[in-house]
Amino acid sequence: MKTSLERIRNDIEQLAKFTSTPGNGLTRMSFSLEDKGAREYIKKQMKSAGLYVYEDAIGNVVGRLEGEVDGPVVMVGSHFDSVKNGGNFDGQAGVVTALEIARVLNENSIKPKYPIEFIGIIEEEGGRFGSGLFASRAMIGQVSRNDLDIYKDENGISIAEAMEDFGFDPSKIHEGIRKPGDIKAFLELHIEQGPILESKGMDIGIVEYIVGLTEIEYIVKGRPDHAGTTPMDMRTDALDIAVSVISKISDFAKEAGSGTVATVGVLNILPGAANIVPGEVKFMVDIRSKDEKCIEEVKSKIEESLLESCKINGTEFTSTEKLYAPPVKLSDNLINKVIKYSDKIELKRELMLSGAGHDAMVMAKITDVGLIFVPSKGGRSHCPEEWTDYEDLQKGIEVALETIIDISKND
Repeated sequence: MKTSLERIRNDIEQLAKFTSTPGNGLTRMSFSLEDKGAREYIKKQMKSAGLYVYEDAIGNVVGRLEGEVDGPVVMVGSHFDSVKNGGNFDGQAGVVTALEIARVLNENSIKPKYPIEFIGIIEEEGGRFGSGLFASRAMIGQVSRNDLDIYKDENGISIAEAMEDFGFDPSKIHEGIRKPGDIKAFLELHIEQGPILESKGMDIGIVEYIVGLTEIEYIVKGRPDHAGTTPMDMRTDALDIAVSVISKISDFAKEAGSGTVATVGVLNILPGAANIVPGEVKFMVDIRSKDEKCIEEVKSKIEESLLESCKINGTEFTSTEKLYAPPVKLSDNLINKVIKYSDKIELKRELMLSGAGHDAMVMAKITDVGLIFVPSKGGRSHCPEEWTDYEDLQKGIEVALETIIDISKND
């Protein structure tokens, strides 16, 4: 059995066309016009591979290959949404992996013992609604109907409203839940999004651990006043306080150790005029570590610093945890299978840690999970320059193919 480099290339290039920022990277928000185009392409390819195709109550695209027994499914795939002005491989590489495996199984008339589901997952990035890993969390029952009204995009459209516009019924989101025992194993292929594999000349990475992560929104509230007539010692400037804390967050992460990282990637100043003292500042902190205690340490130091700083000029703050996922140890069984088949086709491999969050880390709560990395050129990702050579992607897909056949045929 052999995968097709031409088909892999075509899939990536065709999916890249569904973007709202042509010429400036891939921008595909969930439940958007670009989403609709990508999902129609994915469904068409799934049907061509002989799969039964449906969209679950969450909005994921699923192609199903029935097995000899009506047992738990083997699932393979990744997400097809993107960040703003991202690259053509993040998530898409895993969706293309699923499509190509389905084609090869169809061409070779392979009938698995256990059913296989090939999945395209939505809203992993949280780029539209600020709720990362949304669909996988919904699949394991961590998203309620009420949550669909809470999370909104920059235009004030909630997930529930967007789902309805797309023809989905938010009240039925619970129908997309997968319980322990429903899924035999989940396998995801992803680009590394870092420089390790390329720098070491490795063909694939086999992930042993995925770091834990949290995303917290902090809102500092002061008082908007005239910038020219309000003396400096009489201001309740929200930005002064926010900046004084933000400037310390990198040090908090370094002090925590264990490779802990913290990033402030969102900063909104309101009312947002040059001649008005900032009355409110919103900023988002992303904290990641393989050690859960380190994440908690950084969170505590941020809040302690905010409390102390807010006392200075009468400002107040609130915090909302938008996302939390603990560190995850992946399945030794699947790790060993990926090692077996990478050795079989003589690929150079690296056991490694994932510093990025993936749907795989959520699915690990209910099933065995495997995660395969392929090299990223220059370690670049979440930018238009993101690139993985098609030949490198094909190598990873061939390992995933062998692994999926093994899992789906054996108890």
